[in-house]
Amino acid sequence: MRAADGLLHALGSVVAPGGRRARLSILIYHRVLEAPDPLVPGTIEASAFRWQMRLLARHWRVLPLGEALRRLDEDSLPPRAAAVTFDDGYEDNVRVALPILRDNGVPACFFIAAGFLDGAMMWNDVVIESLRRASAPRIDLESIGLGRPAVDTLEQRRETLRRIVDALKYRPVAEREAAVEAVRRACRADLGGLRLMMDADEVRRLHDAGMEIGAHTVTHPILSRLSPEEARMEIAGGRERLRAIVDAPVDLFAYPNGKPGRDYGPEHVRLVRDLGFRAALSTRWGAARRDQDRFQLPRFTPWDRTPARFLLRLYRNCIGAPEAGVGAVAAV
Repeated sequence: MRAADGLLHALGSVVAPGGRRARLSILIYHRVLEAPDPLVPGTIEASAFRWQMRLLARHWRVLPLGEALRRLDEDSLPPRAAAVTFDDGYEDNVRVALPILRDNGVPACFFIAAGFLDGAMMWNDVVIESLRRASAPRIDLESIGLGRPAVDTLEQRRETLRRIVDALKYRPVAEREAAVEAVRRACRADLGGLRLMMDADEVRRLHDAGMEIGAHTVTHPILSRLSPEEARMEIAGGRERLRAIVDAPVDLFAYPNGKPGRDYGPEHVRLVRDLGFRAALSTRWGAARRDQDRFQLPRFTPWDRTPARFLLRLYRNCIGAPEAGVGAVAAV
């Protein structure tokens, strides 16, 4: 085992060296479920997250994101450097993921969409939970241009979920909200009492546990679809809400959805910089290097379901973007 570990460490140090040639792998997660979700099979569950964090702690140098970025600037990042991040602010991040992180000594940064705290729900989750509760073999979505899709089998529900999310993601906010409500009504879904996102006390728990809190706007909009003033209000407002909760600086930001040139543009990069953030993260694949724009840092989602492939994917990410994998529709 020690010989194998030494070989893996040597490989990691070659593809992810430290110092001036440093490469920082920033992992991105969203939800961590107690058990697999058949409707959204791409969402990681606790058992897989546990062995992933164990492998990271054993083979990589996992640092708090803020420290890792500082050391990247200072050319003092160690080989095999990694950081862990979460987006959106799901309550299972506290209930399920936090104990696993602490057990393995892994720090993380949580980018929280502040407008969904204390009982609200993201639009894609309304769609997911509505379809989960649909009892008829078909639902009528003619009013939003999606016909009458079948939802009688699990495969049909998955396909309908994919179609709805793809169709609604880039619609104007008001139009999307109306369409989501039409989906809920068509499924006759009662979502009262369902809580998926954190509350303010849980954000404080993360902060008190030594985890970093980052901003992720107020309502998780596609910034490129907003006016300049709306974008400023979303970015600044989300940070101010989180600052008030944790009574501490919030100087890291993650772009919602995060695809450069599609979900945000150069004007949003300038805005985040002008608002005084220290760095911002995208969802472009790759490992961060010292010469990269600190306001468009790449992140990486390793999707492999075996430890060996997971580690190999991490190594591959350091030398070039991996091929597209199967992602969860919950991650919007």
